[in-house]
Amino acid sequence: MWKTIKPEELANNSFELIGKDWMLVTAGNKEASNTMTASWGGVGIMWGKPVAFVFIRPQRYTKEFIDKEEKFTLTFFPNEYKKTLGYLGKVSGRDENKIEQSNLTLAYEDGVPYFEEANIVLVCKKLYHQYLEEKCFIGTEEIKRWYPEKDYHMMYVVEIEKVMVK
Repeated sequence: MWKTIKPEELANNSFELIGKDWMLVTAGNKEASNTMTASWGGVGIMWGKPVAFVFIRPQRYTKEFIDKEEKFTLTFFPNEYKKTLGYLGKVSGRDENKIEQSNLTLAYEDGVPYFEEANIVLVCKKLYHQYLEEKCFIGTEEIKRWYPEKDYHMMYVVEIEKVMVK
């Protein structure tokens, strides 16, 4: 059912996948995992490797799982899962077992959690992380609109080690 391809063979438009269709960022292990919906990020080449750029606010519960593990996944779903992705983006795993409530099937690739219902899975290894800093913004529009609480995202640059597609 799953086929492994090279990152450069992924034919999907990343603007559509991330910005319009959304993705789940999932981290943890077989004992405990958490996930969150994200619509910010990107893919490209850095340091001669295929990478993804992922942005997580400091208060997100999933960030704790990302910070503990070396790897995490980005998963993309068919359109019929949009309502589920909306739920997973609104509810915190601190408050309820949202993975169980979502009725998605947690699976593991080399010990890294992902969801069986996805149609694309990126297994990612952390390479670099840094908080966005107010002093680095060129203008103030983004700060006023997106960071009124000064809760700047942590940016992760991750190597895409494996791409699985259905």
